[in-house]
Formats: sequence, structure tokens, C-alpha cells
Amino acid sequence: MIIRTRLAAGICTLLAALTAGLAFPAGAAAGEPTGQDAPKVDLVLDVSGSMRARDIDGQSRMAAAKQAFNEVLDATPEEVELGIRTLGADYPGDDRKTGCKDTAQLYPVGPLDRTEAKTAVATLTPTGWTPIGPALLKAAGDLDGGDGSKRIVLISDGEDTCAPLDPCEVAREIAAKGIGLTIDTLGLVPTAKLSRQLSCIAEATGGTYTSVEHQDELTDRVNQLVDRAADPVVTPVATEGADRCAGAPTLKSGLYTDREEFGQQRWYRVEVLPGQELRASVSVAADRAVNPGYGVLMRAVTSKGREIVRGEAAGNGRTDVISTGLRYPEPERDDADGDKPAAETVCLAVTHSFSAASGVKATPGLPLELTVDVVDAPSQAGDVAAFGLGRGWWLLGVLILTGFLAGLVWGWLSRWRVAVWRTN
Repeated sequence: MIIRTRLAAGICTLLAALTAGLAFPAGAAAGEPTGQDAPKVDLVLDVSGSMRARDIDGQSRMAAAKQAFNEVLDATPEEVELGIRTLGADYPGDDRKTGCKDTAQLYPVGPLDRTEAKTAVATLTPTGWTPIGPALLKAAGDLDGGDGSKRIVLISDGEDTCAPLDPCEVAREIAAKGIGLTIDTLGLVPTAKLSRQLSCIAEATGGTYTSVEHQDELTDRVNQLVDRAADPVVTPVATEGADRCAGAPTLKSGLYTDREEFGQQRWYRVEVLPGQELRASVSVAADRAVNPGYGVLMRAVTSKGREIVRGEAAGNGRTDVISTGLRYPEPERDDADGDKPAAETVCLAVTHSFSAASGVKATPGLPLELTVDVVDAPSQAGDVAAFGLGRGWWLLGVLILTGFLAGLVWGWLSRWRVAVWRTN
């Protein structure tokens, strides 16, 4: 029994050591964080009359929001510049034109004075209308300037009351400016109509929508979003593809954004040296109502028009984003006169088959995000990716060997046990 116990313990130790030795650092992604300025967050709070409703843990929606804000202000990272904007906080009247202008900066975006910000929040009283669209436009202005991350966190308990300034269209206009601003939305005890509107606002800028029915959920979610603003990010670079390769912009490794209209094709150029590999991917998002059944195609083409490789994907309407990618290794070559080989121009063509639903605006085009990475190409023998299993081939080998040895030991233990039983 003692021998069996020690052998079993030895096998477990061996497996644990082998498993621990399998860890290795992941390769670096294309591009590096480029935000140099402090990250900025503007909390946009609905202070309209409906915030008096007492349906969040036995207290009013306004009281729950105030408590959440106080806890968020205490937990805000030092490096984050935070501001607070209100909508519907000042005008109690019935004049719609005046009510739809009711948005104000309660606390300016900048270094946080927690006492001052809490004092400002304590003065809020549910008052008027719900001008979400105008508030988003003003909030985008609050965050203007700098190259750090920018985030609006919108908290509302009701849909916009100031149409025809559609807040979804406002969010799309903000996204089209290419300033890297993300809008996250939270709905307090939301209706189906409010959920659709807040989801639309968030999706237009790559943000998130969250339904909230409890005060602790509100606190936790806002804290998460403020903390996320402090994370290093790769800021996309706005570019504009051409309708043919000859006039296309030349891109280096990095992350890019563009807009592509329905039925349009966008071209980009990348210089690839011999011995390098081009890795490119594209994502196209439907930021408005589109017909089901669509796809995206990405092709790598030589400057003479010969297709090298392609990547394609199809969707059926269940997701608003569709992505594809491709890889192209440029083979090594030697020039006859001994000079350094010249780079090859690879043309990237992006096409999507989204179609606008009836009555939906076709402009601006759908948001497109392009990732370009030019790296040293794997060699036939030197890089384990050439085996077709990536860097996991040796992991598979170790696991097979471990299983074989464990089987031998277990078989020997079984035979020894049977022999002892027969002897006794």
C-alpha cells in the first residue's frame, strides 16, 4: 500500500511539473498602445422626472444612482480624468423646445476632486425631459482633444423625448468622426423600447448595453467601465481606402478604421519584404438595420492584378459584426546584383454584401476595422508553426509520452497487486 501511494504521488507530481512547464508567453499583437494622454470618462446621468420612481431596492432610481455615483467616485483610478453631465435636471416646464436643451456639465472632465464631485451629485433632483441626443453631442465635446481613450457612460431610465434628433443617429455621427470615442449605456428598469434604443447607441460606437434593476448592479457596472477606460488601448487610425489599388493608401502594421458604403469596394496597399509575412483581418459592423444574409470578402492581390489569397465569411442576421482574415508569406529571393531585395506591394481589397433595410439611410458607410501586421515569416524548419500544429506540437508529444509512461506504471502496479493477492 505504501509503495502504491508513493508511486501515485510521484505520477501526480510528474504530471504537475510537465503541465507547469508548458506555459510560455504569448506573442505580441499587432500595434502597440498609442494613447499618451490621460484616459477620459464622462458620466451622463438622466435626471428626468421619471427618476422619482421607487422601484430599485425600495428606493427611488435617483437615490440609487446617487449612491452608485458616490461609490464610483471613491473607486475611480487616479489616472482617469472624470466628468459628470446631466440631462433633464434643470427645466421643470412643459415647453418641449426648452426641455430638449436641458443638458449641463455638472462636473467638468479633468482631475477628480472627489469631495467636490460628490457635493455636486448630492444637489440633483429629478426634474424634466430626456434629451439623450443633445446630451450625447455635448458629452462628445466634453471629451474633445487628446489621444487617450475616451468613454461616455450613459445612464437612463427612459427613451429620448426629443426626436427627430435620433440618439442612434447621433451615436453614428460620433463614430463616423473617427475620434475613438466609445459610448456604453445602462438602462434602469428598462422597457423593451428603451433597451432597443440604448443598445443601438452602444453598438454604433463599439460600446456595451447593460440592463440594471438593482443598485449594486449599477455600482459594479459603472466601476467596471471606468476601470476599463484606464486600460491601455490601441487607438485606431482613421484612413480612407480608394476605389482601386493604384490610388490606395499605404498602410503599416497597426489598427485602422474606415467607412464602406453598400456595394462599394475599398482598396489598401501594404509593402511586404522578402522573408516577411502579411497578416490582415477586417471586421464590418452593421450599425443600422440591414437585411439578413450578408458576407465580407478580403483579397490580397499583386500590383498586376493577380489574386494571391483570400478570406471570406458569411452571416445570417444573428450578429451585427462579421470578420475575416488572411495570411500571405512573401518568399525569400536574391537579387542578381547582390542588392537588398525590394518590397512587394500587396493590394488588399475589402468588399461586403450588406444591404440596407427599407427606409434606412445608406450614408455614411458601414464602419470597417482593419488590422495589418507584417512579421518575419516562419521558416520551413525553424518555426514550429510549419508543422501545422502551431507551437502546440511539442505539447501534444509531451502529453502522449506522459500518457504512455503513466499507462506502463499503472499496468505494473495492477500486475503487482494481483501477484500479492494470489500470494496471500
